[in-house]
Amino acid sequence: MNPPGAVRGRSAIVAVGNTEQGELPGISADELAVEGLRRTLAQAGIAKGAVNGLITCKSYGGFGIDTAIGRLAGMNPSYSATLDYGTCNFSLHLATAVIEAGLCDVVAIVYGTTQRSQRNTFSTPLGHPDESSVYGFLNVAGPAAMAFRRHMSLHGTTEADLGEVAVSQRRYAVDNPLAIFREPMSLEQYLAEPYLVEPLRRSDLCMISDGAACLIVASRERARDLTDKPVDVLGIAQQTGLRDRQNADQWMRPWIEQVAERIYPAAGISQADVDALYIQDPTSMWVLQMLEYYGFVATGGVGEAFRRGAVGHGGRLPLNSNGGQLSEAYMWGFLHLCEAVRQLRGDAGERQLPGIEVAQYCSTYGFMKAASTVLARSR
Repeated sequence: MNPPGAVRGRSAIVAVGNTEQGELPGISADELAVEGLRRTLAQAGIAKGAVNGLITCKSYGGFGIDTAIGRLAGMNPSYSATLDYGTCNFSLHLATAVIEAGLCDVVAIVYGTTQRSQRNTFSTPLGHPDESSVYGFLNVAGPAAMAFRRHMSLHGTTEADLGEVAVSQRRYAVDNPLAIFREPMSLEQYLAEPYLVEPLRRSDLCMISDGAACLIVASRERARDLTDKPVDVLGIAQQTGLRDRQNADQWMRPWIEQVAERIYPAAGISQADVDALYIQDPTSMWVLQMLEYYGFVATGGVGEAFRRGAVGHGGRLPLNSNGGQLSEAYMWGFLHLCEAVRQLRGDAGERQLPGIEVAQYCSTYGFMKAASTVLARSR
């Protein structure tokens, strides 16, 4: 019997696409989402009528629901659904599930947002509303700062160690024309930045942007009809942390480790087989946590891993080669998967990484859920 989440190539990503990122006034979030879908289908040469599934997620600046986007796109798919928080990983897992169930065989996953032009402050309490409001946790920066303080206390981690994450991702972003932050940044420049929420700096937090992105996922049988370069979904895994503060050491989100225990058996690989790693990064602290939980660096050894070239720009294991949300754009992780697919297909142009056969994407929904997906170049 296969382990849970062992989809093993029965679904494949056949196309990815996106709009520009930044500030895009004069267009609604739902209209941006439909434009992202239109561009993706046009670039891939896939007819809209071939799509019989639609998965959306609620967005800042628009409804983001399947009924609104389906109407704007002129679609009556066999299956549709909207997630409150898609972060692409959760949306992709739902797409593979409905394909496995036979409800449809070609699914468009679509996201659009105008959070930047609408000046969204992201001042929503995180976690339990009463506690979050009392303690001022009205943005991911507060809990992330507390988590990093905890890590510093437990493992002696320094601000320079954490800074390696943002500096490495900026080096990738310099060569990414889609990225919003493309100015080179050294570790010295990072450390010279003022604190935003001590001990975090501006470069430790994501870049809010308008934009849209889209993935087209198909069954194994349909994938070959739609592209000659499908990217297989090998394995998926999820875990919740819904008990919130009832969980021991919740700042550190220890339940992420349970995803790590499941994802590699599901995909039939080990960490050593991963050629490129993508971690959703609303904050650099989440990258630090997930590098450790997924076993890519030793606990407390993140800074040293970057400095000796084990991970990051120019290292053995590329990490967020698009610049991530810290430098490219904040799109709930959609652009991470777009980048992973382009790298696996050899479509990244001058930014193409050599020898990429397997990529992994890891994401979280704050203090509530975690997920991971392993993708591979189709054979």
